[in-house]
Amino acid sequence: MAAYGLYTHIASNKFRSMLLLAGLFLLIYVLVYAGALIAEVVIDSGGSVDYYLTAALRDLIKAFPYATVAAALWIVIAYFFHQSIIDAVTGGEDVTRLQQPRLYNLLENLCISRGIPMPKLKVMDSDALNAFAAGLNRRQYSVTVTTGLLKALNDQEIEAVLGHELTHIRNGDVQLMVIAVVIAGVVGFFGELFFRSFFYSNWNFGGGRSSSRSSSSSDSKGGGGAIIVVIIAVALILLAWLLSQVVKLALSRSRELLADAGSVELTKNPDAMISALRKIENRGELPGATSAVMEMCLDNPRQGFADLFATHPSVDSRVAALVKFAGGHDPGPLALPPDTGDGTDANVDPKQLPTPSGPWSDADAPAGTPQGPWAKPAGPWGKRM
Repeated sequence: MAAYGLYTHIASNKFRSMLLLAGLFLLIYVLVYAGALIAEVVIDSGGSVDYYLTAALRDLIKAFPYATVAAALWIVIAYFFHQSIIDAVTGGEDVTRLQQPRLYNLLENLCISRGIPMPKLKVMDSDALNAFAAGLNRRQYSVTVTTGLLKALNDQEIEAVLGHELTHIRNGDVQLMVIAVVIAGVVGFFGELFFRSFFYSNWNFGGGRSSSRSSSSSDSKGGGGAIIVVIIAVALILLAWLLSQVVKLALSRSRELLADAGSVELTKNPDAMISALRKIENRGELPGATSAVMEMCLDNPRQGFADLFATHPSVDSRVAALVKFAGGHDPGPLALPPDTGDGTDANVDPKQLPTPSGPWSDADAPAGTPQGPWAKPAGPWGKRM
């Protein structure tokens, strides 16, 4: 389903999610069939190719209900525990208003201004500059930011980042991403299991394990048949793994462009989104994070071969889109502010910031005037001085 606008993008994400879930079961069956081929060769290495293919098909039919239950169980585990798994990988921890008043108030103001349910707020201890959203329903939605991002970005830029992640939640991107991670995870797990069994087993493809066939018969048709079938099984496992990686291609790169645009729509400040991207550029690598986690982040500096599997457009192209369609200004690559060690280095004088511009900004406002939903006194936190 092609997406030509925001609402078709959301509908497309739901449709793709359904297809990916169906694809997960199909890939599981392919892996089970490949495993059955290998098991038949281990049991009797003196058969023909036709014999192995037929026997493996019978095994697949017998294992079909168990494979279906296993795939469904994996989905249930992912549904309830994916956030815990992500937190275990990234070290993200829940924070409250008392722990992070600046960050909490920025996120809550954005949610109040647009009537968006408040997601959980998490912070991970990392010098990297990045953020990501996760969750499959309203009770699970969360936004995680790094401590490095909090130190390097000012309030307007952090607001833009939060608006970007909230747009991912609103557009249904996070559900699609979690499902893609589930598929890649289960296929990768079973694929690695089969390969470990293959390489750490001493198999004799010449018929030594078969007592029911003569040596001459095994040499004439069995050994070659076993080798061919093992090659077929390995090819199926590789195909399943490759398809699980190609699932990433279902994650249209336009989702990042739409999230950038959604952030501008929420904050009315394209320049803040541009400067945030420029500061984060090439500084978002999370040490120890899996590729699945990096694909959920605001910026993923990791690239596949020849950019084939890249899930994010380049920062240059994202900035160019904001300049063209939102009227922002590109300052070019930015150096990070010096770290004063007191946690206030990011709170630079607003007058030093570029004047917000574009169709959502106030062109008559003086340089450095705050833009967005809290530009005027509002909300439970009282007047802005």
